[in-house]
Amino acid sequence: MQILVVNPNTTASMTETVAAAARSVASVSTEIFAVTSSMGPVSIEGYYDEALAVPGLLVEIAAGERAGAQAAIIACFDDTGLDAARAMATIPVIGICEAALSVASFIAQRFSVVTTTERSRVPVEELVRRYGMAARARVRAADIPVLALEDPSSGAIVKLRDEIACAIEQDRAEAIVLGCAGMADL
Repeated sequence: MQILVVNPNTTASMTETVAAAARSVASVSTEIFAVTSSMGPVSIEGYYDEALAVPGLLVEIAAGERAGAQAAIIACFDDTGLDAARAMATIPVIGICEAALSVASFIAQRFSVVTTTERSRVPVEELVRRYGMAARARVRAADIPVLALEDPSSGAIVKLRDEIACAIEQDRAEAIVLGCAGMADL
């Protein structure tokens, strides 16, 4: 089986991070084919960036489908372009937010999503509502620009740990969902 993983932003290093995480959990008979969008923003941090990323995402999914991919995963926690991709493609298309919320709901009654910036929190909250998890999930922003996740000197890991600790204490979260594809190696 071949699964296409599409990073809808244009940062190749983020694609590699996501690809490595996907390959580490894939079965031996599954080939992970990861691609970086050829057009759009360098990171996706809210509705504006999402809109700019959709054309490139759709191009990559169409190309992957023609190349034989049997499913596609959109590697952005905003589930960027998910509805458009599902309308276009004949293969299953999975958004990582929808998948993560589903898995979290199997293991915890109450959980928190910790995402990057306040601008990113708003679309993720809308997805939590759309996917029927608003009564069980709280969304928090750790005030981390997406690309700072790749910079060890940025302090992003400390901010993320602090926000997770707040989620456990204040939200009484039984599980934590890391709300950014750039956190795949964490």
